[in-house]
Amino acid sequence: MRMVGALLAVHREAAGYTQKSLAERFVVGEEHIASIEQGRRPLKMDLAVQLDELLGTNRTLETAVDNMPEVDLVPRWAEEYMDLEREALALSWYDNQVLPGLLQTPDYARGVFQNDVPALTEDEIELRVAARMERQEILHRKEPPTICFIISEVTLMDRLGGDDVYVEQLRRLCELAALPGVTLQVMPVGRSFHAGLSGPFILIETPDHQRLGYTEAQRGSQLITNPDEVSILERKCAMLRTQALNPHETKGLLDRLLGEQ
Repeated sequence: MRMVGALLAVHREAAGYTQKSLAERFVVGEEHIASIEQGRRPLKMDLAVQLDELLGTNRTLETAVDNMPEVDLVPRWAEEYMDLEREALALSWYDNQVLPGLLQTPDYARGVFQNDVPALTEDEIELRVAARMERQEILHRKEPPTICFIISEVTLMDRLGGDDVYVEQLRRLCELAALPGVTLQVMPVGRSFHAGLSGPFILIETPDHQRLGYTEAQRGSQLITNPDEVSILERKCAMLRTQALNPHETKGLLDRLLGEQ
């Protein structure tokens, strides 16, 4: 990805375009072009073909993209979400199966990947852990996104990776919950009401203030763009935030869990 990005930068400059002027030609954000050139975002084939035509590069970019090695750290069906996550202004995340990837410690993530079926090799696991940790950089930006996490208390009961990993993960949750722009709430077990029974989902606000939804299932995902469908998820999220423990109560729960260790 870095090599393809560097090629794009060379051809862009040779054609007399800035990142901003090139972005304007394709009605994308300047950050979109910058991310590709820095190797943080893959160049998609359709854009590569259009760039070759505009820059007169004789299918150079198309050929480079076509011959990208298949590493598959992130399933293809999740790549579009990852692109959106990197640039989001705001994220609202509800999960009731495992802790959100943005909150996981390396050892917890390792425990998650060790449960994959079919089993991954040790090298594959380490590559995926590294990729997951890199995603967490958005939490520490100078201007981080605003993120609300709502997690099920059930996920705090599992001890993926063992007792030491469990304690480390609880401490990490306390640390991350104190970051500017991060809100963490736990949906406790035993409630007689629950707006999230249909499963996990994520709400995304893009830099141009478009509101999207994202859901994952076994071996696939769905990016939701229909305003009516996104509205349903937004209402579910609003209800979950009233039903879950508030951030202060959530910190108290985490402190109690740590005190019991």
